[in-house]
Amino acid sequence: MSVAAGRAGAVRLEGISKRFGAAVAVDDLSLHVEPGEFVCLLGPSGCGKTTTMRIIAGFVEPDAGRVFINDKDVSRRHPNRRDIGMVYQSYALFPHMTVADNVAFGLRMRRVPRDAAAERVRRVLDLVGLGGLDARRPGQLSGGQQQRVALARAMVIEPTVLLLDEPLSNLDAKLRKRMQVELKTLQRTVGITTIHVTHDQEEALTLADRVAIMHHGRLEQIGPPREVYARPRSVFVADFLGKANFLDGRVVGVGTAGRVVVRTDAGDLTAEADGEPLPTGTAVEAFVRPERVELTAPGGAPGENRLTGRVERVVFSGATVSVEIRLDTGRVVIADQPNRGQSDGLTGGQPVVVTIPADALQVLRPAKGAGPDGG
Repeated sequence: MSVAAGRAGAVRLEGISKRFGAAVAVDDLSLHVEPGEFVCLLGPSGCGKTTTMRIIAGFVEPDAGRVFINDKDVSRRHPNRRDIGMVYQSYALFPHMTVADNVAFGLRMRRVPRDAAAERVRRVLDLVGLGGLDARRPGQLSGGQQQRVALARAMVIEPTVLLLDEPLSNLDAKLRKRMQVELKTLQRTVGITTIHVTHDQEEALTLADRVAIMHHGRLEQIGPPREVYARPRSVFVADFLGKANFLDGRVVGVGTAGRVVVRTDAGDLTAEADGEPLPTGTAVEAFVRPERVELTAPGGAPGENRLTGRVERVVFSGATVSVEIRLDTGRVVIADQPNRGQSDGLTGGQPVVVTIPADALQVLRPAKGAGPDGG
């Protein structure tokens, strides 16, 4: 089973807005999803991602803006006329029906002949790894198997777009990771355009071709996972995706290769100046990911962005060790180091040199009236 190139649907949102009373759920959102692309809508609770998906599906009518699927305006079309499949967080399986009957439900609603429907059900169950389980009922299946049934039911109608509303959130951590890999493999095999809503950062970074990060109903940034993680365009995105050390500062000079010198309470630091020029005196937030912070023993020649301090706390988290360092200036920074075993461990009170590579330190204009959490 595969989706022909002409069937994989492009999705385009133009100026979508939606209010519920005084609350703005979606605020002038525009987004283009290419045919066959896997896009994750990511953001905290209340950011508008689920409302956006329900607008695409046709369950919520926008106050303004238009929805296009394959360049056709479907803004006023009923959900069953938008050529989409949807998988819900709860799976919404019929407990009294067999697996085969659950999967065939959409085909019966479309009056597909019985023999043709049975063949499509057989093929899609084989595709999702449930061949031979067609006579079971949902209560006889594991959580992962139920999730596959829900996927099969959405795909058997051969939609041009697949919408996933947090379909993995009810699975335990280990199964969830396995299903992430299986879901991505399945999506690539079928070639279907997929839009996936999630609040789980790791899930979005694992699955998506592009991640669309939403905040207060607006699209903060969209791009490939590596790009939005390494080069966020706002303080909110930098803080929301993973962990980050933030340093309030002010530009005091221009360095080489388009870099700037930022005066912070940890000292003067050289940083990357992405985007628009930052004149001297500009207030900025400098940030660095903990895994880019380097720790060495005291000594050696002074260098760029080298700071001294002492280990304050060490937190073991499996493959990594998170080290909190209190700098001599009083500022605390976190460094995530690979776990190489007890013999290489750091201890509280141990003096260290913190080095922040200039290409790892990025500066962003702070949001007006907001700290690193964007609140």
